Amino acid sequence: MRVLIAGLGAIGQRHARNLRATWGDGLELLAYRRRGLPFVVTDTLERDDSRTVESELGLTVFHDLDEALAARPDAVFVCTPSSLHLEVAQRAAAAGCHLFIEKPLSDSLSGVQQLRDTVHSNGLIALIGCQWRFHPCVRWLADLMHTGQLGRLVRAEIDYGEHLQDWHPYEDYRTSYAARADLGGGVALTQIHDYDLAWWLFGAPRTVIASGGHLSTLEIDVEDTVDAVLEGVVPVRVRQCFATRPPHRSLTVVGEHGTATVDLIAARARTDAHPASTFLAEHYQRNQMFLDVVRHFRDCLEGRERPAISLEAGAAVLRVVLAVKTALRTGARVEV
Repeated sequence: MRVLIAGLGAIGQRHARNLRATWGDGLELLAYRRRGLPFVVTDTLERDDSRTVESELGLTVFHDLDEALAARPDAVFVCTPSSLHLEVAQRAAAAGCHLFIEKPLSDSLSGVQQLRDTVHSNGLIALIGCQWRFHPCVRWLADLMHTGQLGRLVRAEIDYGEHLQDWHPYEDYRTSYAARADLGGGVALTQIHDYDLAWWLFGAPRTVIASGGHLSTLEIDVEDTVDAVLEGVVPVRVRQCFATRPPHRSLTVVGEHGTATVDLIAARARTDAHPASTFLAEHYQRNQMFLDVVRHFRDCLEGRERPAISLEAGAAVLRVVLAVKTALRTGARVEV
């Protein structure tokens, strides 16, 4: 298996390590690099200057995408800044490469249909990297809802927060893609996971409303705070903030028979719906989600599974987030 990693920042390096763990000696790793970070970013997002990326990961490096694609990789992991995802993905798909595209699919819908057509006509696998679906507490919640133990659902809330200055401690936050509009930043797109979970667990919303914006003293040109309501069969409130400490990520689902709460940082969940129960993923490591989604991609390539987060799903969730950003900008209720 020959895999090209397009972009070797923190997430590209993480995927490279997990690909090595998944495929072992049968993997040949290529890399397309523009920024060229010389140091290793560890799984805990710390900077390690004692090691170099290329020697650590055993990569063949290219600085031109056409040259990298000419090496005929079987698959491409698109790990560039969000605004560059579609350009790289389209060129890779046109070259006949399967795609793993980091979230979000893009920062706009322009070019999405062309990519879908290329992927379909070339018979390719495309997967969007929304790894929180693989968290054991999310799976527990999905199973709980499926059994009907909560009864008819009446509302849900997803709450995320951390401080952008702490997010990637190896770099100046002001230069990160999350802080820059031109790179597809802002808390809504960067943390599109929250909308992906809402879409997956509760269905597509019809309309959205949102408030917030750039409310902190962070030196960024994008929103750092969003309070959105996704109006569908089940109303879902999504609260996100890039200017709060300590970090948190939680889900609350309320049904006629009781409530379920999930703390994704602590990997702990509970429900008071009869029979009351608690779930704890003891010693759970954050990297396991990323490892699981890479293994899922391998299984898709080998025909054992179908993409859990397809290109179509990625486009649908992107539409939701773009509607939230429009509602944030205009103050109006926006149809999805």
